[in-house]
Amino acid sequence: MTAFLNGFAIGASLIIAIGAQNAFILRQGLLKSHVFILCFICALADAVLIAAGVAGLGTIVSSNPTLLFWVTIGGVLFLTAYSIKAFRRALTPDAMAESIEVAMPLGKAIAACLAFTLLNPHVYLDTVVLVGSISARFVGADRMAFAIGAMSASFVWFFSLGYGARLLLPLFRKARAWQVLDIIIGFVMAALAISLALSL
Repeated sequence: MTAFLNGFAIGASLIIAIGAQNAFILRQGLLKSHVFILCFICALADAVLIAAGVAGLGTIVSSNPTLLFWVTIGGVLFLTAYSIKAFRRALTPDAMAESIEVAMPLGKAIAACLAFTLLNPHVYLDTVVLVGSISARFVGADRMAFAIGAMSASFVWFFSLGYGARLLLPLFRKARAWQVLDIIIGFVMAALAISLALSL
């Protein structure tokens, strides 16, 4: 039980932060758009990466700077583009109103979700390298319990964020609130893009 709780605590501490993926899930949750499938994709991706890290892939990833370099480049480009898109939504009332009324198509939403998940090198460092290395302290069933705990934290967080966003709906009945949210998202994405670029 201790190993499970350790895994859950570490997984939660790594994932509960204002980032591109969380901002995307929050916005989709507020729009009530494809919430279940997007939350499931995020949590499942974390689970697969955690399993890979616990199985030993973390050592391979951390020793391959070329792989991390190109993933970082892709992340910088994607986050920059999404940041610009968020600012344009916020600064163009007509576009903002349209984005509120028309939900993103499922295919496009899934593609964006996968990009936020897989083009962020911190995802690999956190789930594969960090969680993988910490799991080495446990053996046998305890290591499995640790991994399940870390995976559980991802499922609890993403579904809580996606469906919990609806509690904020009274606030977001006003267009101004959406405008503020998009400005915040734009700054978060830009900051993350700059941070990734500087890490190169």
